[in-house]
Amino acid sequence: MEFQNVYFLGIGGIGMSALARYFLHEGKRVAGYDRTESELTGLLSAEGAAVTYDEAVAAIPEPFRDRASTLVVYTPAVPHDHPQWEWFLAQGFEIVKRSRMLGVVAQGKYVMAVAGTHGKTTTTTLTAWLNHEAGGGGSAFLGGISKNFASNLVLGPGPRLVVEADEFDRSFLQLWPDAAVVTSADADHLDIYGTHEAVREAFAQFISQIKPGGALILKKGVELAIRNREITVYRYSYDSPCDFYARNIRVGSDGRYTFDLVCPDRVLADCTLGVPGWVNVENAVAAAALLWVAGFDEAKLKGALASFGGVKRRFDFYINTPQRIYMDDYAHHPNELKAAITSFREMFPGRRLTVVFQPHLYTRTRDFCREFAAVLSLADEVLLLPIYPAREEPIEGVCSEMLLPLITAPARVVPKNELLALLGAENPDTIITFGAGDIDRFCEPIAELLGKR
Repeated sequence: MEFQNVYFLGIGGIGMSALARYFLHEGKRVAGYDRTESELTGLLSAEGAAVTYDEAVAAIPEPFRDRASTLVVYTPAVPHDHPQWEWFLAQGFEIVKRSRMLGVVAQGKYVMAVAGTHGKTTTTTLTAWLNHEAGGGGSAFLGGISKNFASNLVLGPGPRLVVEADEFDRSFLQLWPDAAVVTSADADHLDIYGTHEAVREAFAQFISQIKPGGALILKKGVELAIRNREITVYRYSYDSPCDFYARNIRVGSDGRYTFDLVCPDRVLADCTLGVPGWVNVENAVAAAALLWVAGFDEAKLKGALASFGGVKRRFDFYINTPQRIYMDDYAHHPNELKAAITSFREMFPGRRLTVVFQPHLYTRTRDFCREFAAVLSLADEVLLLPIYPAREEPIEGVCSEMLLPLITAPARVVPKNELLALLGAENPDTIITFGAGDIDRFCEPIAELLGKR
């Protein structure tokens, strides 16, 4: 594609902002629209992108009105009645989906893709860090902000490209990886897919696109149709014997785990992971398996595991002292919540746990209301915020209140503008905030509020 200008509809999204930063690095002029200002849009503006929060056509900068030199990239989260979308379409601009651009960028690279309905962001970020430290470098597009790189984009030498392969809107079907991890294929995004079987079929299609001679690293227990007979299939797990797994697992007082990493041809003894939680050990096994397939320096890999700093909003501790714990996590699917809460309980047994959860999407809340309630019941107290709608219109009868009769722990719905006052009055000593909406805007205020106690 020959273009000098790239305009992003939804530039503040985690995947879109990484592409925008990539094209800035490549010397292109970059601009875009997003609904609200955020830390990511602020960084883009500081790096030279022209970001507008006005959806009017008049807000499009003049250079980006030239059809011959401008490519428009969009995310499905932007509605098709958006004035700028309608204008670009009417004027005949080339408009491509974000996932297709990722496919274009991946051409000519050794693509290491991580897919799954949960676990993929941490696994992708781990793979990028292990590559950087023990695999000779490479670039990466991440679905979260890596604390090691302080970015969701990694630009490095060599042919390796680590990509988070997102199943939403079947975006991952634009990728043809050399090696891929599939962490899970649970029912999710049913507003897009309709049925769990359709989700599983999409993952089977993704697997079929692994290049001949490539490798699939599949979570043990995840059963998917594997039609591509020209690939090698490996299984991984947390601690169940298979091709890649952890054994001799020990947990320290800080919640960090030390374990022996078992690979098909060797055992890496006494690996310590830099972030806490058993679920992160499982993610580390998957990431290390990708490195094993591509090639790695064994001594440097152990050092990289120990120095991994994690991902913002993934098992993210703001306070971790004997007196008080505050953790934030992006979990927004019942299985993600369960993994996080059980990991937390294993690390800190006996603590009285308050969970603050912001449900994400009306359809997801409706489809998994009983599953959400069962997992939230693992807490000692549950505070629910109103549903974050994202791209959806309200559905009659679907609200956070519908979960209350199903949750066995003490639970109530709290308006967002009352949350800080309530936490200040109750002063919980152990709290986790969960959700994929705008609950992250409470993280710093909550940490400041509780940290003063």
